[in-house]
Amino acid sequence: MELKSGIYESLIYEALKKKLETLSDKYVFRDSIDSGEAPKLLTNYIAKIINSLLSDDSLFESLDGRFQFINDILNYIDKNWQCNIDDSLLTNQEELLSGIVDMAGLTQEQAKQRVTMRPLSGYTVSNLFTGSNTDLSIDGEIERDIQTADEIYWIVAFVRFSGVRIFENALREFLAKPNSKLKLITTTYMGASEPKAVDFLKQLAPDKVEIKVSYNCDLDRLHAKSYIFVRESGMNTAYIGSSNISRSALTKGLEWNMRITNQENPHIIQKALATFDTYWNSDNFEDYDYERFVAAISERNEVNRTVGRILQKYYVLPHQKAILDKLTVEREIHHSYKNLIVAATGTGKTVIAAFDYKRFYDANLRHRLLFVAHRKEILEQSINTFSSVLNNSSFGELWVGDHRPSTAGDLSHLFISIQSFNSNLELFRKCGADYYDYIIVDEAHHSPATSYQNVFDLFSPKILIGLTATPERADGVNLSNFNQRIAAELRLPEAIDNMLLSPFQYFCVGDKTADLSHVAWAQGGYDENELVRKLNTPDRLRLITEKLPRYLADEHGCRALCFCARIDHARDIAEGLRSSGYRSAMLSGDDSLERREEILSQFRAKKINYLCVVDIYNEGVDIPEIDTVLFLRPTKSLTIFLQQLGRGLRLAPDKECLTVLDFVAQAHVNYSYESRFRALIPKSKNVTTKSIENAVAETFTMLPRGCTITMDKLAREYIISNIKSAIFNLRRLVQEVRQFRVNNNKPLSLPTFLEQFDLDIRVIYRKRCWNALLREAGLLTYSVDDFTRVFEKNMSRLIHVNSVRYLGFISKLI
Repeated sequence: MELKSGIYESLIYEALKKKLETLSDKYVFRDSIDSGEAPKLLTNYIAKIINSLLSDDSLFESLDGRFQFINDILNYIDKNWQCNIDDSLLTNQEELLSGIVDMAGLTQEQAKQRVTMRPLSGYTVSNLFTGSNTDLSIDGEIERDIQTADEIYWIVAFVRFSGVRIFENALREFLAKPNSKLKLITTTYMGASEPKAVDFLKQLAPDKVEIKVSYNCDLDRLHAKSYIFVRESGMNTAYIGSSNISRSALTKGLEWNMRITNQENPHIIQKALATFDTYWNSDNFEDYDYERFVAAISERNEVNRTVGRILQKYYVLPHQKAILDKLTVEREIHHSYKNLIVAATGTGKTVIAAFDYKRFYDANLRHRLLFVAHRKEILEQSINTFSSVLNNSSFGELWVGDHRPSTAGDLSHLFISIQSFNSNLELFRKCGADYYDYIIVDEAHHSPATSYQNVFDLFSPKILIGLTATPERADGVNLSNFNQRIAAELRLPEAIDNMLLSPFQYFCVGDKTADLSHVAWAQGGYDENELVRKLNTPDRLRLITEKLPRYLADEHGCRALCFCARIDHARDIAEGLRSSGYRSAMLSGDDSLERREEILSQFRAKKINYLCVVDIYNEGVDIPEIDTVLFLRPTKSLTIFLQQLGRGLRLAPDKECLTVLDFVAQAHVNYSYESRFRALIPKSKNVTTKSIENAVAETFTMLPRGCTITMDKLAREYIISNIKSAIFNLRRLVQEVRQFRVNNNKPLSLPTFLEQFDLDIRVIYRKRCWNALLREAGLLTYSVDDFTRVFEKNMSRLIHVNSVRYLGFISKLI
């Protein structure tokens, strides 16, 4: 140990004493040891030495040896000081006492569950939470502390409904315990707390939840944030740091919080509890009264009210630059000029394409551009984006519907709908294969459709770009159009992790009013007529209206997009919401553009809070203000699910998170809840069907930062049943094989595929073999003869064989 100049607080041991004697050119200051501090100083000193010895594997071959070492120390103490510490000797059972549960009214499995549900940080070592992606999530750890506590003491400046919702289920379980109690100290300072959130906590158990409030904010500006959990066993814990009870502070914020354990720092726990009691008994903190609290918050908000303004600029953001750099690598290193970009809705796919095109535009004298999409709104937004990036207000011609290129223009920079393109194929055939230098296919998940294939067949551009947020389409992005690879990707979970999109709080609400398990299933989805009959009922409408105030922070001040099954369904939902006192409207793909714009304007201004839609606002339309999404029908596909969810994930001022209400009914066995949850988890987690099932049964720990999925008991039962009863027919197998490389970091092989979906190998070989499945998915292109087809169909007869010699004989035979 080299002794640097500076401050020390160290006991002087032999080696240190000798080093100090060599410092003749420095002043060494020695202080006397305080008798009150001596026990702690000496304990820390010997603990450090013992820890070093116990960590040395060369000294101890087993755990028994370490146990014996401790017992030898205890015996030495007993022998020399007659301390009578025989009861402290370790028993050498290599076990820890981890819990004692009263068995009254519990099965053994229930008792075991109560013991095993514990914080992942444990009860011994303290831990620092920093809000980084690599940390344990503090919200999940606090939830586990709630479930294992006997008493809870919280002191926070701000209480938000988005934060309270995270802990609702855990708090309900906690308050159901016979002698549990929760004490909360908060303030009206800055008007940041939400009365609904504070009152929600109080109403969870009015006789067990006590709340005190500092109303005199000019005198007592409460900034403390602490969550203290007391246990009769003495295993107390506390969080002390910067997080209030809000979703942003507990999930996505770069907040620092220290989790303290009574085992390691009892003096801090004791001081925290003592300070809490001091505040609680102070006249400056008064008993909670709902009406007074509402009035105080309103008064504060009037003082604090300001108006903000957002200025939008087009410049390359870091995540967009990373994708542009990957495109450079694709072209210069891999010589691949057909580039598929997968980027989550809201991360600026069009902006990325515009800046990539600008590089091409600046470097080439000829730079003819063809931009193809399927909706007018997408094309209008795209031409505006390109004009802005190129700083040319007259750039490009638009061709969609009745809008045709101007007579003074030409087709050299054309933004065209796929419908208009196919209606004028002869015109484009005359242009020649090399007419366009740079082609962009937006929403490229549509590219497998026959209508898009004409674009790929007619032209051979220098650069081909495909843009999509959702390559999970059932028939898949045709990777053969893009050199069988994804050039760059930024998926929805990763985008949320990087704070490019809003986090979500996803609530699965059990719906027993509509049993969909026996609704007819055809062409990959429910029969629409039968589905609407099941969904469009008074009981289900009543369920929806009952749950809005239950889950929404302000059910009369939100901007909610409600996805419905059909026009009549959307109309009835909108009318039902209006009858219940909610401002709502209905829009469908049949409505005129003028009506859409009028309704959308009212929606943005919150004159309409619930917009019930059919066949619109799935893709290509930006409404960042959306803060709530209601899934009022089972989505037809994973692609549509992600598109609809993505409508609410764009960032907006004062938008804390996206709230999602998914009304979960008993589903058909062909419907997949698993694929939806899988798409919300980062690819790096390499999730399997089993891990998703476990997450549904317990808790989702693999979600992007700031996100939660909460299920009521009925929804959890329905979803677990759906996952367990999933049918992997040929259609599903081909779809999953085709999409495997798109959705996973792992290479596609039979073992990884079986592991991913927790499948028995007999599912694959029921009437085919692995290679036949790859061929049907378009991943193998060679043809086979009739004998091979017969053999492949009968390979299932060999699955039970485990004789190497016999299999070798069969191999030679064929």
